[in-house]
Amino acid sequence: MTTGIILLNFGEPPEPEREVVVEYLTNIFFNNADLEGATTEEEAMARSRELARRRAPGLIEEYEAIGGSPLNAQSDAQAALLEAALADRGIDVETYVGHQFLEPYVADAVEEARDDGVEHLIGLPIYPLCGPSTTVAALDELEEAVATHEEWDVRVSPISGWHKHPLYTRLRADAIRAHADERGVDLADEETTLVFSAHGTPTHYLEEGSRYVIYVEEFCETIAALVGVETYELGYQNHSNRNIEWTQPDVEDVIETVDADRVVVDPVSFMHEQSETLSELDVDLREDAEAVGLEFHRVPVPHDDPRFGEVLADLVEPFVAGFEPGYYQFRQCQCRDVEGTMCLNAPQQPAPATDE
Repeated sequence: MTTGIILLNFGEPPEPEREVVVEYLTNIFFNNADLEGATTEEEAMARSRELARRRAPGLIEEYEAIGGSPLNAQSDAQAALLEAALADRGIDVETYVGHQFLEPYVADAVEEARDDGVEHLIGLPIYPLCGPSTTVAALDELEEAVATHEEWDVRVSPISGWHKHPLYTRLRADAIRAHADERGVDLADEETTLVFSAHGTPTHYLEEGSRYVIYVEEFCETIAALVGVETYELGYQNHSNRNIEWTQPDVEDVIETVDADRVVVDPVSFMHEQSETLSELDVDLREDAEAVGLEFHRVPVPHDDPRFGEVLADLVEPFVAGFEPGYYQFRQCQCRDVEGTMCLNAPQQPAPATDE
């Protein structure tokens, strides 16, 4: 059986070209159009284009400053890491990359897998912390794209939340320690504050039952324990271009209230370097920190850590090798109510009561 794995991701413009940036932003705004109460698809698209044209100049400036986004190239490299890790285990697969908001789109990756004769398709979102507009939406897009090929007899295995993977947890903690050591920063020093920066999400999703903030908070608590830090701060990178409530506190507000000499900022919800890290953190947040007298250190995202290939290989191994995913602690996902969506986040079910 030919097995294909699609690594699902956001996608970002690799070059600061206006047409591409507007397309990218339009897709993002349209994807969340229901948050503003659009009544028709035409109304939603018109509003999305308006917002995209308004936001594009500022984002183009960011991309020009960072030389375009490296996210897409890093996604391709991670697919190669996964394929190599599985080959070392004697498992032969085809890997693909599908982006939600820019080429190659999820539908493009699905079509390529179909043309390659894939009979078993695994969807793996490269989002460390499961969220509704990222992990869940990407898997929905994958299955919708597969459904358009009615003649294709393919089995789909969707994988959702995986931040609890032990090796992934360790490599994130190692990245913080390594960066602090390189900069000569003592994480245990009371004048050093560890700040986790997570991508924000509209509170509407939380009110609907999203567990995203729960995952963020438990992951930060775990990472802090691994690096030996008892007290830390958590802030969210929110987008204020629409009249929508977002997760709080804003990371900018957190920085302004830090009582220390320096901050070490870890972009805890990212597995790629992108505009949110290279511009929002390295430029904007650094300016905020230095304006209040803080020495600023930002932990690089460990996107190319060789161990990440092993993490990805572990995640897909039960589905590729054909053994019970529960052996690797996979359970039915709580965040995506589609039978067969497996994750590492769901709590273990209590054993059934007996008559004894």
